[in-house]
Amino acid sequence: MKKFNFTTSPEVCSTSIDVEIGDSGKITFVRFNGGCHGSLQAVSALVKGKTPEEAAGIIRGILCGNKNTSCPDQLAIALESLIPEKK
Repeated sequence: MKKFNFTTSPEVCSTSIDVEIGDSGKITFVRFNGGCHGSLQAVSALVKGKTPEEAAGIIRGILCGNKNTSCPDQLAIALESLIPEKK
């Protein structure tokens, strides 16, 4: 299992995101530090069991109000940094 911590954009309410990826390459745990607790628990539950690539594809581009990003979008950006480049 691999554990990661990502600092989020100052544009969003959460300050960082903890992510764990199991040996199978699938997300086993996500915790947002700060932000809208109920909504972010839902996002965490929805991406659990998916690969970083699958999860990022679902939540990338979600915006919060008139901001250029959101907590889910920040998670997608973090997950994309874990995806090996395809050759």
